[in-house]
Amino acid sequence: MIEQKHIDYFVDIVEKENVYSDKAHKIAYCYDATKERFEPDAVVFPRNEQDISKILKYCNEHKIVIVPRGAGSGFTGGALPSNGGIILSLERHMNKLLEIDMENMVGVVQPGLINMQFQKAVEEVGLFYPPDPASEEYSTLGGNVSENAGGMRAAKYGITKDYVVALRAVLPNGEIITAGKKTIKDVAGYNTAGILIASEGTLAVITEITLKLIPKPKFKQTYMGVFPDVNKAMNAVFKSLASGANPVAMEFLDTLVIKALKQKFPQVELPENAGGVLVGDVDGSSEAEIKAQLETLKESFANNGSIDFIIAKDEEHGKSLWFARRNASPATAIYGTKKLNEDISVPRSKLPEALDSIYAIGDKYGFNVPCFGHAGDGNIHVNVMVKDKNNPKEMEDGHKAIEEIFQLVVDMGGTLSGEHGIGLSKAPFMNIAFNEAEIQLFKNIKKAFDPNNILNPFKMGL
Repeated sequence: MIEQKHIDYFVDIVEKENVYSDKAHKIAYCYDATKERFEPDAVVFPRNEQDISKILKYCNEHKIVIVPRGAGSGFTGGALPSNGGIILSLERHMNKLLEIDMENMVGVVQPGLINMQFQKAVEEVGLFYPPDPASEEYSTLGGNVSENAGGMRAAKYGITKDYVVALRAVLPNGEIITAGKKTIKDVAGYNTAGILIASEGTLAVITEITLKLIPKPKFKQTYMGVFPDVNKAMNAVFKSLASGANPVAMEFLDTLVIKALKQKFPQVELPENAGGVLVGDVDGSSEAEIKAQLETLKESFANNGSIDFIIAKDEEHGKSLWFARRNASPATAIYGTKKLNEDISVPRSKLPEALDSIYAIGDKYGFNVPCFGHAGDGNIHVNVMVKDKNNPKEMEDGHKAIEEIFQLVVDMGGTLSGEHGIGLSKAPFMNIAFNEAEIQLFKNIKKAFDPNNILNPFKMGL
């Protein structure tokens, strides 16, 4: 428990209405999408960068744990106070769009701004911010940077790190740093911004983000490729991209997901003979460009065994085609009472082999393992479905299956996470993906930034 004198000091900094140590607030900020629960000792809402600097300096001096938090929508426990301490919530005050710089095509935001709000604001002036995590309607840009979030448009446009131009941040000792500039080129000094991206709040508290913007595409159209099985669909992914296709998104659904969707959502638009589906968008500056992209996809899909290629007639038809992908996760609930879901990523050419091996691991333990996700960038959402979550043996086998899947994808040149991060839930598996020298390097970086280990400690196993 934190002493009352510490609470009183925080009140002096940010005023009483921004400091809470009551049970209701502790419960409200004790969990995220993992459903794990760890109560903080208090919740503090800083009003500005100077507040954060003073709070961190004080906590560093008194060895008080600080956990930065945005919307709390993460899937790996990255913003959970697993060792108590203070939740530093940036959602209430640090949530402003500071600038849209049309001349330099950048946006400057505070970390608590919601991704979708930023997207809408820049699109109103003809610009475009591509990173679109599934949580875009409620996740914060600070959280997106801290986890290096991806999204469905990553196949063409990349992920959050590809759009971070500069950051301002407060170090655990209270010092304020700037990493990067508005300039397109900047090779002076270490790439500190690159180190802070995906650091999961363990190195510094981000207070301002400068994000690259691009012109908004004038035209967009949705497509769906239908295959007799998911293996053919996966072969079509990397072969289509290698043939010159450049879709905004190329999402996939496997046979188990398609079956679940038809059962749970009878209105879903999926052909009866679909065993694997690729759905996505193409965009461009002209209708001719859109047509050429669709023709390339159609031809490549056909060469790889597709049985149908559907082009959306209009925006509403496009939304109906996307319905299946957007509802894939809830549909899989038909297979069990507990979902062990992971977001592994492999080189795109390894997608067919990876899925075959994942299904084999599921068969070994007697689990259905429906898969869907971002085929265009090799990111698979793997769902090991435990029939009875109250059966200890089933849960134990489920976690064994997950560990085998992690080892499998790393052996293929893949990684433990394509977008959700490591946090608490994947920390025990870091030694699968990294050798001792690499993990020690991570620990040395953490110690250089945070020698007293007060900032989001023990996440990522550090």
